[in-house]
Amino acid sequence: MPSLYKGLCLLTSVLCLTGEASADAVTDLQTKGRTAINAQLAKSTTCNAANLMVRKEWGDVPADGRRAYIKAVQCLLTSPSKLSASQFPGAKSRYDDFVVTHIQQTLSIHGTGNFLSWHRYFTWAYEQALRNECGYNGTQPYWDYGRWAADPEKSPIFDGSDTSMSGNGKKVSHQATSIGPAQNGGGCVETGPFANMTVHLGPVSPLADPAPPRNPRSDGFGDNSRCLRRDLGPGLTSKYATTSILASLITGRKDIGTFQNDLQSAGGFGGGMGVHGAAHFTIGSDPGGDFYTSPGDPAFWLLHGGIDRLWTIWQSQDLPNRMQVIAGGTSMMGGGAAQKLTDNVDISNVAGKVYQIKDLVSVVDGPFCYVYE
Repeated sequence: MPSLYKGLCLLTSVLCLTGEASADAVTDLQTKGRTAINAQLAKSTTCNAANLMVRKEWGDVPADGRRAYIKAVQCLLTSPSKLSASQFPGAKSRYDDFVVTHIQQTLSIHGTGNFLSWHRYFTWAYEQALRNECGYNGTQPYWDYGRWAADPEKSPIFDGSDTSMSGNGKKVSHQATSIGPAQNGGGCVETGPFANMTVHLGPVSPLADPAPPRNPRSDGFGDNSRCLRRDLGPGLTSKYATTSILASLITGRKDIGTFQNDLQSAGGFGGGMGVHGAAHFTIGSDPGGDFYTSPGDPAFWLLHGGIDRLWTIWQSQDLPNRMQVIAGGTSMMGGGAAQKLTDNVDISNVAGKVYQIKDLVSVVDGPFCYVYE
């Protein structure tokens, strides 16, 4: 499996914007764009106001709603995998099936024209598994990075309470990686609902100190049982994921190529980092610090709910002209053909239907029927 160091270097350069915005500048843009989404909803043949679902920030979800979500995630973690045990011996649970899917496609879904649509479908499929396989009645929550940028550990997402996605890893002596600083954890997660979680798959291309144990298979699909580790801290979010930066990303990028590149951290500006990379390496450690196996940390889904929300808000500022547009190639390392709207998005390990990108660009069309609030 090729090293991601070169790719990650490409994915960690973005213009570092300065200045402060109001605490709800991004929410203001979300509210502004809702009129356009409502107009699209009125034209939809698959989604209507009666079945429209609302995704909320974790801090805005009532405690009982958070507990219900956590219970459903734990259900996936204890439900058997549907994949071949001989082909994927490290896939011990239904949850692991999603990690396998991400590992398989990592090099064709990052820094590519399908990055946003692929992860939209992937996150939605996870939401559907929680609902259809584990009895969850809610929606996929998201992480508003700007709201908690100054101290992610104090957010209700990572405060270690019984209504959190668990806290930081145990504070251990460790060093910075080539991507991010050494922060306030580095060891096993010991608080909250996922304190005893076992990670099985990967690593494939880890960026963590101390380094995680090697997988018995080079493709990362072997069983490599170990604890969930995190290295939370404000070192990246406070610099690269504040509300002002998120708002400027939405208002200052007029074309899809510039928007998605800067969002993914592939803008090539200076020595900064985009919000996608900043969020991933704020969680960091293992498996969160490995581009391949990052869905192995349950906070991944809140992270990508937040990414999808930013894309949705950006689209809604000029929705008729910002849906059926993509830019980029088909390989993370820069090779391959140009991505096309008719290219397939196939995550059949976890979702049976194969869609074309053009069917995944609206949150109120195709398989989707949700909005962000």
